[in-house]
Amino acid sequence: MEQTLNNPEEPLGGQMSFLEHLDEFRKRLIRSVIFIALAFIFCWFVSDRIYNFLAVPVERALAYAKTRQIKVEGKNGEVTVLPLANLQAGDKGRFVFDKTSKLGVSPVPVGTSVNVEVSADSEDKLGIFTTEPILTSSAIIPAGVRLPLDLTVKVSDQSGAEGQLIVTTAVEPFTLYVTVSLYAAIALSVPFLLLQVWGFISPALYKHERGYVTPFILLSSTAFVAGAAFAYYILFPPSVTYLLGLGQDFQLMLKATDYFDLITLIMLAMGLIFQMPAITYILARIGIVSAGLLLRSWRMALVVILIVAAVVSPTGDVPNLMLFSAPMVFLYLVSIFVAFVFGKKRKTDEQAGFA
Repeated sequence: MEQTLNNPEEPLGGQMSFLEHLDEFRKRLIRSVIFIALAFIFCWFVSDRIYNFLAVPVERALAYAKTRQIKVEGKNGEVTVLPLANLQAGDKGRFVFDKTSKLGVSPVPVGTSVNVEVSADSEDKLGIFTTEPILTSSAIIPAGVRLPLDLTVKVSDQSGAEGQLIVTTAVEPFTLYVTVSLYAAIALSVPFLLLQVWGFISPALYKHERGYVTPFILLSSTAFVAGAAFAYYILFPPSVTYLLGLGQDFQLMLKATDYFDLITLIMLAMGLIFQMPAITYILARIGIVSAGLLLRSWRMALVVILIVAAVVSPTGDVPNLMLFSAPMVFLYLVSIFVAFVFGKKRKTDEQAGFA
């Protein structure tokens, strides 16, 4: 695959025909598939751990939505739903038992509702106390009983059966583990996939430009991990908590398949979106992209960012759209700064002194 790259008049990579480019693409695609398949085998053996790791945000959000909110009656009679952590002494509301609970020795059936009030106990700690008797099949529970709810528990402490996902078919667990393993394999293969991408486009570059392969792989791989971590730790928890908070009037039973399709899409998408500064650095060093070009293209970039945010976000409402588009706008500004600092004019091998 010889190329007269020292001659700026000749198109780079000009000695490769269309069929040769197609054959090169086929070879690199096959290598990528083989590598992903090997990574999939490894991920399959730890798929349960991957599943448990990815399920943490939604299990906490489900538990929070089920046990950490209450309908509170305001001074003017209006009813609002508040997190338990926001309750204050004197708040009144109606509590509905979402599971069978014991008050003293008497079980209270699921679905039972009772008027309650927030007040301090003998140790000056806030608690939720009933303001009317509860009639059960076996006893009458008098008013003034404290409900088994800890107002000091944080969202991060919520776990267990309250936040479990559900499956609806016998084969769904197997399909779910296969899907989780496949997405994890793709994420694990990112450095190798980036190497294949660079190998495919490198014939179109000057010889001295091909030396950027190492920073390209390192920066892009790091950016992918940072983007996925940002989605998992920062972006997704408030988003799913907000969405589940809208379902207080419904029985929350979230399908595991639906959830994992959502979180893997968001994590992979943010991993790709976080490539923006890394790719800008390489293109700016080569001389293809400049800060001026990015500044002049800000309107088009903003439209693209909003479209991507609308596709990636779980819903199209304004809060989620802003939640997903804000990091992309920030990354675009970072990319402009990167291009301004590291950008330079593109040179041929002769101009760069590369023999």
